[in-house]
Amino acid sequence: MNKNSKKIISIDLDGVLNNYNGDYKNDFIPSIRVGAYEFIENLSKYFRIEIYTVRDELLVKNWLKNNDLEKYIFNITNIKNKFSSIFLDDRAINFNGNYEETFNKIINFKPYWK
Repeated sequence: MNKNSKKIISIDLDGVLNNYNGDYKNDFIPSIRVGAYEFIENLSKYFRIEIYTVRDELLVKNWLKNNDLEKYIFNITNIKNKFSSIFLDDRAINFNGNYEETFNKIINFKPYWK
């Protein structure tokens, strides 16, 4: 599959690719989660991967390089990409068309690491 014909997936860094537990530090990114490398490697066969994060771009680039992931990532951004087909985030709720169910999901929401 041609990389330019692949759809874009935007993946949150903290809590998805690293061992984030809510303790945010400006100058430190937690270690890579077990299985994250293989997950990204497999996704890269089907998607163009973008990292969506509020973290400093240089810090993220270094973290990706140190974890040998930079070869799979085409972009780092803190802006929602209008061309992204999928957003993957540990603090997201998927709207299923039912407002009552969605409201209950919102009211009762906790990230997996809490």
